[in-house]
Amino acid sequence: MATERDLTSNTPRFSIRSPQGDGPRSDDQETFIEYDSRNPFADDFADISSFSSSSQNQRLQQQQQQQQQSIQNLHQPPLPPHLDNSYQTSQYGKPITTYDDYNLNNNSSSHLIQENSSTEDSRFLNKDYSYNNYGNSSTYSNNKLSPGSPAEFDRYPSMAGSRVVSSTSLVSQLYPQQGNKNQTTDRYSSQSHSSNSLDGSSVKSLPIHPNDLSPFGGYPESSFPLSIDEKEPDDYLHNPDPVLDAEYDKNRFLHDIKNLDKRSLGGLLGLIGMALACLAVFVVLPAVTYTGVTDHKKPEVFEILTHYSYPMLSAIRQTLIDPDTPEEAMQKVSRSGEMWPLVFSDEFNAEGRTFYEGDDQFFTAPDLHYDATKDLEWYDPDAVTTKNGTLTLQMDAFKNHNLFYRSGMIQSWNKMCFTQGRIEISAKLPNYGNVTGLWPGLWTMGNLGRPGYLASTEGVWPYTYDSCDAGITPNQSSPDGISYLPGQRLNKCTCPGESHPNPGVGRGAPEIDIIEGEVMTDSTGKKKNNGVASQSLQLAPMDIWYMPDYDFIEIRNASISTMNTYAGGPFQQAFSATTMLNTDWYEKGEGPRYYQNYGYEYLNDDDLGYIRWYVGQDPTLTVHSYALHPDGNINWRRIAKEPMSIIMNLGISNNWAYIDWNSISFPVIMQVDYVRVYQPSNATNVGCDPDDYPTYDYIQQHLNVYENVNLTSFEAGGYTFPKNTLTGCH
Repeated sequence: MATERDLTSNTPRFSIRSPQGDGPRSDDQETFIEYDSRNPFADDFADISSFSSSSQNQRLQQQQQQQQQSIQNLHQPPLPPHLDNSYQTSQYGKPITTYDDYNLNNNSSSHLIQENSSTEDSRFLNKDYSYNNYGNSSTYSNNKLSPGSPAEFDRYPSMAGSRVVSSTSLVSQLYPQQGNKNQTTDRYSSQSHSSNSLDGSSVKSLPIHPNDLSPFGGYPESSFPLSIDEKEPDDYLHNPDPVLDAEYDKNRFLHDIKNLDKRSLGGLLGLIGMALACLAVFVVLPAVTYTGVTDHKKPEVFEILTHYSYPMLSAIRQTLIDPDTPEEAMQKVSRSGEMWPLVFSDEFNAEGRTFYEGDDQFFTAPDLHYDATKDLEWYDPDAVTTKNGTLTLQMDAFKNHNLFYRSGMIQSWNKMCFTQGRIEISAKLPNYGNVTGLWPGLWTMGNLGRPGYLASTEGVWPYTYDSCDAGITPNQSSPDGISYLPGQRLNKCTCPGESHPNPGVGRGAPEIDIIEGEVMTDSTGKKKNNGVASQSLQLAPMDIWYMPDYDFIEIRNASISTMNTYAGGPFQQAFSATTMLNTDWYEKGEGPRYYQNYGYEYLNDDDLGYIRWYVGQDPTLTVHSYALHPDGNINWRRIAKEPMSIIMNLGISNNWAYIDWNSISFPVIMQVDYVRVYQPSNATNVGCDPDDYPTYDYIQQHLNVYENVNLTSFEAGGYTFPKNTLTGCH
């Protein structure tokens, strides 16, 4: 009958091989007594060591037969193992002789591992025997398992010195070892029945010790100090209850929650906290941030500049001349007496114009810090608008981009340029006419350099040179420090294949200042402070000591105009003069305030060319082309042939003038009434990309340096200076 193994009871059938008498014995004197073990975890009526499909009555009959057989076995010796097949087939685990080598293997219990399971477990519970019946205890005196021996470091408890010794313990094997230590007999081998034949007549009854209460067999009750009926917290591990286990599986979560200890509860709370934190960081916070719930913004107050409603496309001018330009301003008399027609004008009469990138046809207000002159303000498009028929550039003591002042600049770079002619700007300068510190500017620069973008101006500002000599080299090849410039990037002798707008022509970005406002001060205090207009041509390469040839420079009225004591430095040479201004032409002061015209007229002919500056209708300074003749190791500099863009700005810098902070009343405003450009009727040239001096393609090819204000060098934009034949093309 097939049986099922009960893991809660593992009591094997076993035999005891013991000596007969006190003397030595041989193999034929061995006695084999088979005992039926009893499951200590089962009662007299239920054996849980095996389960079968038979009925309850059959199991009871089997139990009774087993009990009777046990009684008979106690009164008669059993058959030898090789004659008893049921004995051999019912053994559990290895034969006891397998364990004879326990001491020889350094007290290792590796041979104690059971490999086979019995087909039918038996019961064994007989307390009529005691340790005293075992025999002469002197047999233990020469054994390593004597009471004096140290306890084995093994999973099984030591039997040495135990009051009741298990019949399957190692101690039970001591007697055959005394008889023949070198003999090892496998009494449990079912493969060879003839190798262990014995003479049953010489076998004597041996004292037995049936008090084996171990669920795994082989150990006496003395090794289990607790009663088998006592409940312990870990009983469910050794004797699981299917009913309780099923109930536990149904409510596993609630049961675990109810029986949590402090450590488990802390871990659970930690996991819940981490889950909530992840939910807050990765779900709630992005949702709240994206929706703007946490943004507590104050309502902004906007000033309505005009209530005029513009029809669609009304802001797009169809001509370069502003329709609001008065008729008397359509022509202007030139230096030679010719009438030059108006080719461009902007009267700024439309209210509320803005000049952000792309807002206007002709002008743009950049958003940048003008680092070239180390200004203290940030140029912001918000500071530029049109109001009351004028363009206003307002400077405030307003923190912006970590700078403490905000102001405005407007430029026509790459939108509106002109070559030759006369430009005239009507403006009212900021603050008072006798307070120093501000830096109002009305000026023009070649379109190949964008004001404020240092990477675009490197190597082109302020060059106006069309030769191939030392003038194009870094520092002008002069060790005396006359120049700190990197050399002319777009020179006349650029190597074939190098980047150049039109190879064979020297190109640059010269600067012509219509006016840079400053205040003349007297350190002695004998003269009052008074505003002056600095008007200049800034170019490179430079004359020796920056001194021009004054034989070809003209001052129209020496009583109000004089040559500027500043003639240049290592970055540019300046042909400059200063002219006294009325304090009425400033924004603040006593009495009425007025606008004044500032401008210059120029022709760029190599022989007859000139530049003449004006304040009002009066000329102040004239520089003829012959003043730019060769000097030292440089050749002719030419009056600008580049298309010139227009720049208007209001700045403040310690590099310009002493700043009288206490006398500057912020905000201050520079107002521009109009901008007008006149040109000879036979030399009209308006645009930033003329045929003979193109710029568009070159700008598009190097757009990075013209759009990224943070770049401070041409190479930082990812480009290299083109090679030239003077220094070598290879």
